[in-house]
Amino acid sequence: MLTIIFGIFAAATWGAGDFAGGLASRHAGVYQAALYGEAFGVVLLLAEVPFIHEPAMPLTLWIIDMAAGAIMAVGLMIFYRALGEGQMSVAAPVSALMTAGLPVIATALMMGLPSLTTLAGFALALLAVWMVSQSGGPSKKALVRLADVRMPLIAGLFFGIYFILIHLGSQHAVLWPLLAARSTGTLTVLVICAFEGEVRIPQKTVWLLIALNAAWDVGGNAFYILAGQVGRMDVAAVLSSLYPGITVILARIILREKLTGVQFAGILAALVAIVLMTI
Repeated sequence: MLTIIFGIFAAATWGAGDFAGGLASRHAGVYQAALYGEAFGVVLLLAEVPFIHEPAMPLTLWIIDMAAGAIMAVGLMIFYRALGEGQMSVAAPVSALMTAGLPVIATALMMGLPSLTTLAGFALALLAVWMVSQSGGPSKKALVRLADVRMPLIAGLFFGIYFILIHLGSQHAVLWPLLAARSTGTLTVLVICAFEGEVRIPQKTVWLLIALNAAWDVGGNAFYILAGQVGRMDVAAVLSSLYPGITVILARIILREKLTGVQFAGILAALVAIVLMTI
């Protein structure tokens, strides 16, 4: 049950964080949103070091977590570009589909398949993500164009690898893995931004969005790690990957992006999937 609770919390905070990050990328650009969002997250984690006491991690885990952070940073920049250039209600769910799929396969190889009820919940959750991704655009021939999903799928591939690596590197701690991953992620984004000549100070109006994105993203990562520590990685990953529901709802309320009947049914299917995984 703790895995379910932590996974749902991860989905909620990640969904809100991605919405804020998408808005920040539209106003400040992908590079600035990613760079300062990552850096602000490091500041938040460093502020917690005096208050959270965890045992030292071996060097191997530091390396795994640092590699995870670099991979996540690249995926994040691709994802922010997808959010900034297209509809949030398409980009977020499509990336989540790939993000959830890879940890499910990895867990099946390492630990075997879960119960049939849990598998049914996985299938319904993945279907829910696909349903929520349907934008219902003007074309009647294809609900989602290839151009709309290419970058989200690539981002989801990076996110899925991150899910696996950060799970492997965080079995006995939460703060240190997050700090290792976030620090390396910040350096990775900084190098990319410097190479592209995109290191600039965003406008003051964007800093609140960047801060909200950083805080919610750190929270989502922490809840995902906790979910994996008390249960299976595939359950934690699938539940955490339901974050597009929050992103879609926020995009509907604040940006007035149209929520179709299929998307609404997908949100309901996600709720049923959560119930199946709790049985």
